[in-house]
Amino acid sequence: MSSQAGSERLTVMVLGADGYIGWPMAMHLSQLGHRVIAVDNLSRRRWDREGGTYSLVPLHTMGQRVRRWGLISGRQIEWRRADLRDFAAVDRLFAEFEPHAVIHFAEQRSAPFSMVDRAHAELTQVNNVVGTLNILFAIRDRVPDCHLIKLGTMGEYGTPNIDIEEGYLDIEHNGRRDRLPFPKVPGSFYHLSKVHDSNNIYFATRAWGVRATDLNQGVVYGVETPETSLHPDLNTRFDFDSLWGTALNRFCVQAAVGQPLTVYGKGGQTRGFLDLRDTMACITLALENPAARGECRVFNQFTEQFSVLELAELVARLRREQGLETTVAHVPNPRVEAEGHYYNAKHQLLLDLGLQPHYLSDTLLNSMIRTVEGLADRVDPVLLEQPSVSWKTGGNEVWDRYSNRERATSAS
Repeated sequence: MSSQAGSERLTVMVLGADGYIGWPMAMHLSQLGHRVIAVDNLSRRRWDREGGTYSLVPLHTMGQRVRRWGLISGRQIEWRRADLRDFAAVDRLFAEFEPHAVIHFAEQRSAPFSMVDRAHAELTQVNNVVGTLNILFAIRDRVPDCHLIKLGTMGEYGTPNIDIEEGYLDIEHNGRRDRLPFPKVPGSFYHLSKVHDSNNIYFATRAWGVRATDLNQGVVYGVETPETSLHPDLNTRFDFDSLWGTALNRFCVQAAVGQPLTVYGKGGQTRGFLDLRDTMACITLALENPAARGECRVFNQFTEQFSVLELAELVARLRREQGLETTVAHVPNPRVEAEGHYYNAKHQLLLDLGLQPHYLSDTLLNSMIRTVEGLADRVDPVLLEQPSVSWKTGGNEVWDRYSNRERATSAS
């Protein structure tokens, strides 16, 4: 694959195409003129049904989405249902389409879900690690020049008391120097699965010459891209419960229904954040500037850093400016994590490729808060009870109330 990929029509396989990021990404790449194969096993919808959770923004089926996209854009997205844990199915996909690039979102992505109990931890690690292994073997055997663009997480790093570099660290030890993968201190069985993925990908690049870009992404926010805004059938997810939703999404919903914004512990937990539109841009930049054969390239994919308390105070301030009183409350932290820590993560490489960021303060006021307020009547207050999963004891009575609830299931 040449470095001029941006001017070529590529065959791109989007794995996890029914997800929050996967569906907007499939449309975005189709709009750019690429041939897009959208693949998913629809497990995320099944976990909603089993757990009593749902997207605040109404979702349509993949068939409806793909049809609507074709009618509006005049372009085709080729939809396939497949489970990446099934190597025969993965091998058939790669043999049929011979993709130039694979964008891999198809993983269980919730840390609380992975901590419910042993079965959920096993499901998370088998789904994520085995699926990624199958992709690597299919690339080796079917399309050795294919570029794997894999969505990782900044949570792989944890919160070390040193600057977080982009993937690698120059080390001097006992008079010798080397460049090694940055040490990882993940905070859940989900984050551990991502570390296992990163190690497997790094090995495959060294052993087989696979091209790989590992995107250690921060927390993504927002529900609108130029493509999702074209028609309600093209909506993407907005999760707000304590199992699937982010703290920022929860704060926006709590403010809309008049509840205090619940901060876990002291609220000093700091992470990287980026707009959904910037995720589209980052992955497009990676696609158009592919890794070399045998290269395992790592980008830290975020644009701003905030603590949990800073997010809550920002939402509260914006609401007060609208004349609506909003309070912030601290609740016991269900997680095992530092609630105040040093955090300085480098994120220069995507900026060097040309990323032009959006910023949270604009997106919050102009998109997220407006969207949530318009859907406040869809909010089931049980899903805002905090928290549903403890890192030490697993799912609790709130988790039990989530599960098998007709109200929440029917709302989706």
